[in-house]
Amino acid sequence: MSSLLIIRVSFVVLLSAAAWFLSPFDLPAPYGAAAGLGFGLVIVLFEAQVRKTTLKRLIGAAFGSLLGIIGAYLISLILSHAFPSGSATLSFLEILLLVWLAYVGLMVGASKGEMLNLGALGGLFGGEQVSSSSFKILDTSVIIDGRIADIVETGFLDGTLVIPQFVLRELQLVADSADSLKRNRGRRGLDILQRIQKMTQLNVQILEDDFPAVPEVDMKLIELAKVYNCKIVTNDFNLNKVAQLHGVEVLNINELANALKPIVLPGEIMRVFILKEGKEYNQGVAYLDDGTMVVVDNAKKMISRTIDIAVTSVLQTTAGKMIFGRFDDRVHTVHDKSQSHSERTTSASREQHSPPTGTQAAEARGSSIGAAT
Repeated sequence: MSSLLIIRVSFVVLLSAAAWFLSPFDLPAPYGAAAGLGFGLVIVLFEAQVRKTTLKRLIGAAFGSLLGIIGAYLISLILSHAFPSGSATLSFLEILLLVWLAYVGLMVGASKGEMLNLGALGGLFGGEQVSSSSFKILDTSVIIDGRIADIVETGFLDGTLVIPQFVLRELQLVADSADSLKRNRGRRGLDILQRIQKMTQLNVQILEDDFPAVPEVDMKLIELAKVYNCKIVTNDFNLNKVAQLHGVEVLNINELANALKPIVLPGEIMRVFILKEGKEYNQGVAYLDDGTMVVVDNAKKMISRTIDIAVTSVLQTTAGKMIFGRFDDRVHTVHDKSQSHSERTTSASREQHSPPTGTQAAEARGSSIGAAT
């Protein structure tokens, strides 16, 4: 970023110095330098906007403007026969046609530039195969969360993962925080980024684009997604809603996790471990392996025990999925009795087939001696 700023400042200074010594349009040296400075700033602003455009759009815009200029030249040849040579009206019409058709060709060519297939040309244009629409911008929260690395390893994400420079700055501020908890979270996020960069199946880019007029990082992400017409990857609920209001597509990791949770239907039997007491009367609470909460009626007395329940309903909320079930005393009692009966049968058969101990052998010898006498 600093080297680019040096180049831009050098260009503006050089243009101003040239205008000072050459005095274009017969202007005095100070006015010429001011004009050179103004032209330099306009050119730098134009260059900053062009840098955000893909190569396809640039080629489309150049080709469209060229066609517009050729069309304006051909039309001016026809108009030269309708108006006397050197007429002010003819000159005005020629300039109007040139500006009009060049502008229309530029805008239409830029809008249709994404339809070009530059990858088919190979060689110089082979690197333009990935369009900005395949970019996926990572939010700070999803980097610290860490599950994005596991998703990348599975191969479900394609395209290019984009990490803005302002997200890296925020992550560094979190890693340098005085709070130990925040500091550990920030360092974890940096470790996750290093892990993702080492994966060869996905391209990772760091963008220098920034929006100094926008103070909030979330709004910067939304503006960046608008510029590149791409998606934001996050697990922030508020950013998800605000981005949808702005028409930006969002990939929410939490929504993906909820969609991958196992599907249960009312009436199914499932086995759960009752961990604690529920909020309502005679309720127990259990959790599945993926963290789904299971609220069980009539299970308060079964805390710290594994029981079979019948699913009564499933509730999908913004925070996740909740399963409601009911515990049947009779089913559980039958299960316990059958289990204890099998344990008693197993122990009895083990005693029958196991060799006698020393006490048992002595008792047996005493009984046999008494019977002999």
